[in-house]
Amino acid sequence: MRAIPAYHAGMSKAAAGEMTIDELAERTGMTVRNIRAHQTRGLLPPPTVRGRTGYYSEEHVARIELTRELQEEGLNLEAIRRMLKGADGAATEIVDLTRTLRAPFEEEAPEIIDLTELAEHWREAVEEGRGLELLKRGEKLGVLRSLPDGKVEVISPRMLNAAIALAELGFSQDAVFGVAEKLRGMAEEIAAMFTELFIEEVWKPFDEARRPEGEWPKVRETLDRTRPLGADVLMGVFHIAMAEATEDATQRTIRDVARREEAADAGNDGRSA
Repeated sequence: MRAIPAYHAGMSKAAAGEMTIDELAERTGMTVRNIRAHQTRGLLPPPTVRGRTGYYSEEHVARIELTRELQEEGLNLEAIRRMLKGADGAATEIVDLTRTLRAPFEEEAPEIIDLTELAEHWREAVEEGRGLELLKRGEKLGVLRSLPDGKVEVISPRMLNAAIALAELGFSQDAVFGVAEKLRGMAEEIAAMFTELFIEEVWKPFDEARRPEGEWPKVRETLDRTRPLGADVLMGVFHIAMAEATEDATQRTIRDVARREEAADAGNDGRSA
């Protein structure tokens, strides 16, 4: 049986980093049909054609990955097409920037625990029939997530441990959750402020300059460094505000105690007279 040649007159070898449509499909987990449909919709640029064969690059892989991620975020294909139309061949950079934006602000490994363990920490609420209520409040806060088989994912062990420690100090669980819910709303406003700062000071000038290819790494680096610096600014301001609030509360408490002592002394003097 005669061997089939690897190439014929109408074919040429792929350059470094290039792949055929079959190889692209295998690399991305898509079917050849869906890749061609993406091309028809304008979601993918045409391949480089040499001879009778089309070759795809990492740019095509990046666009497919970005399209998939944006679909998971709820964007439809037409909205994605319009966005990619203005990418100017920078889909890989957009993917990297999108991942940076979506990455956790600070790495904290979630923990999986049994629901019974959580119930033990919330024993008082469970005995009062409010365990499910606290679980739902924790899910709304983004701290907990219910899993099958009686498991719970603790998305922020740090927050849960702080809540448990406060309860051990005598703070009621309702009071702790109430403060956490208020802080969540404030935190969203603060996060929006820092996000707007990045957009106004970094992204808009970059975008108005038509996103120079050589500036993409600088934009990503600025974003990476801004996130922890934002946390530093927030903690610095919080420490100052906490010190001032504690001092004010202490002074009010001392004044209240002094007034009660004065009133008690005055009452004792009146009775002795």
